[in-house]
Amino acid sequence: MTAYVTGTSTRKVDDLVRALGVSSGISKSTVSRIREQLDTEVTAFRDRTLDHIEFPYIFVDATYLHGRKDHRVVSRAVVVATGVAADGNREVLDLDVGDTEDEVFWTQFLRRLRKRGLTGVVLVISDAHTGLTNAIRKTFSGAAWQRCRVHFMRNLLARVPKGHAEMVAATVRTIFAQPDPTSTRDQLRLVADMLRERHPAVSDLLLEAEADVTAYAGFPHAHWKKIWSTNPLERLMREIKRRADVVGIFPDDNSILRLVGSVLSEQHDEWQVTDRRYLGEESMALIHTMSHTQPDKEVNQHQLPAAG
Repeated sequence: MTAYVTGTSTRKVDDLVRALGVSSGISKSTVSRIREQLDTEVTAFRDRTLDHIEFPYIFVDATYLHGRKDHRVVSRAVVVATGVAADGNREVLDLDVGDTEDEVFWTQFLRRLRKRGLTGVVLVISDAHTGLTNAIRKTFSGAAWQRCRVHFMRNLLARVPKGHAEMVAATVRTIFAQPDPTSTRDQLRLVADMLRERHPAVSDLLLEAEADVTAYAGFPHAHWKKIWSTNPLERLMREIKRRADVVGIFPDDNSILRLVGSVLSEQHDEWQVTDRRYLGEESMALIHTMSHTQPDKEVNQHQLPAAG
């Protein structure tokens, strides 16, 4: 089981067992038994209740793996949610596998979190995938939405000629170097004005995304660098890809859930025993003193993009 989860192929394990003197290698029944045990553990991990503590911050993202469906090799969306609990510790909340990242899929995924007891969400951090943002709006009414600044910068720079990209990027980054919410939003408008003449498309995008890309500024300053993008999920996604590369093409969705669920369960356990909190408990307590947070109430039109 450990070899499988850490990214060692069944063939390599079989070769090792033979080298140790077991000429028959690993039997099919042994492999089947290992899979059943992993399935049991992953199911228990995914079905555990989440009502033991509130989770003010939720990160959601997706990656793609190759799997077989209807006798064809297709791209399978693997979606992952992690959360920062009220005590400042992180947890892996859930994962799922589906055809695409459409609104129905995301809505089912997020509602499953609520059914398992997830509460206290005041900020959801993600990219601007339309299906996802609509699902967030439906599921976490009252929570603010932070558009990942890394994904946003990629979208923004796609509108800029390559020769001007470095200058535009440096100018836009000044927005995120401000010390408080007011100066952050003032700087965004100033940058939009500065770029209006030579890069009107960039200026328009900045003004259009103002509330979404600066939502982090309404939360404790000590949290800003850790909540303004989905970067905290990037290492997890890279590790999923690394382990999945050993398999190459998964035979079905259950095999994807088995491996990815095992990887995430392992990471979750590591987070639980670490001596270092992701965010300080005292600063986490400041979240609910901020007047803009309205967990579990109707969403403000400026907090999330309109559905549809």
